[in-house]
Amino acid sequence: MSVSLEEIDSVWKEADCLWSEQQVERAIDQIAQKIEDDLSDKNPLVLTVMNGGLVFTAKLMMRLNFPLECDYIHVSRYGYGLTGSELQWKVTPQENLENRTILVVDDILDEGQTLQSIIQACQAQGAEAVLSTVLIDKQHDRKADPNFKADYTALEVEDRFIFGYGMDYKGYLRNATGIYGVKGK
Repeated sequence: MSVSLEEIDSVWKEADCLWSEQQVERAIDQIAQKIEDDLSDKNPLVLTVMNGGLVFTAKLMMRLNFPLECDYIHVSRYGYGLTGSELQWKVTPQENLENRTILVVDDILDEGQTLQSIIQACQAQGAEAVLSTVLIDKQHDRKADPNFKADYTALEVEDRFIFGYGMDYKGYLRNATGIYGVKGK
């Protein structure tokens, strides 16, 4: 998919700030404390979902004051598109998941198919426990499983296409310091 820098600039200038940098950082502080309370004695493997989960994982891990290991997985339904499609497994974890407590860290829970598939894959590899955390839970009625929720959710947003804090618009704007909604989407 081709995108012009003019389009990216226009999207950035017209976007609505849904959560400021300060609000996001406070939410990460709060969720980190809950995770620390629950996992500090579990020797967890923190599994980042690339690319979107990278910023959230980095911010979160710097707040977790206990021993942990980290790895990553690259699974995508969106690529550079604006709508989800077939699940693409690009990179699987390098660490052995057997008998481990896994914390899957992702940017957004939209329809939930990607996160549920990752959790199932970790369980199939023998993980003792698989927990999940997301920076954003998008509120709508299109969830693959309406009862599925991440174990730890920092923030919620209305049903809009969003970017910032690792989430992208057509591969760009992951570095925006705040959570922004694309105008009209």
